[in-house]
Amino acid sequence: MLPKDLTRDLKSRLNMLAGQLHGLVRMLDADAEPEQVLRQFKAVGSGLSSAEHLLLDEVFRKGLALQIVDVVGACPGDCQDAERIEQLRRQFPTLTENELTQKMRELREIGGRLEQHNARVEAEEKEKNKLD
Repeated sequence: MLPKDLTRDLKSRLNMLAGQLHGLVRMLDADAEPEQVLRQFKAVGSGLSSAEHLLLDEVFRKGLALQIVDVVGACPGDCQDAERIEQLRRQFPTLTENELTQKMRELREIGGRLEQHNARVEAEEKEKNKLD
């Protein structure tokens, strides 16, 4: 689910772009100069790209940062994925937009393994305490 302020911002941008698209259709109907039409196409493309980047940054990049924090906290440094987690943490600032979702999936898998590992360790400790 997207944050309400982000949804509001994206909808505002898309409504503005819809207006630009309608204006572009009117320009075509009015036989506007090709340079003017091209300029409008570029403006619409730029606006759409800007909205996409906002979504990627606000949702995916921040989401990945939170996932990294979670798995770093869940891994005491000697878990099976410790090296991979550290590698992802170092790569984070330079990840491209296309890599974000892939790395999020990878971290979810690591997080799942960590949960299972930590639950198993906790159960073993409880069992050990019962025997003592």
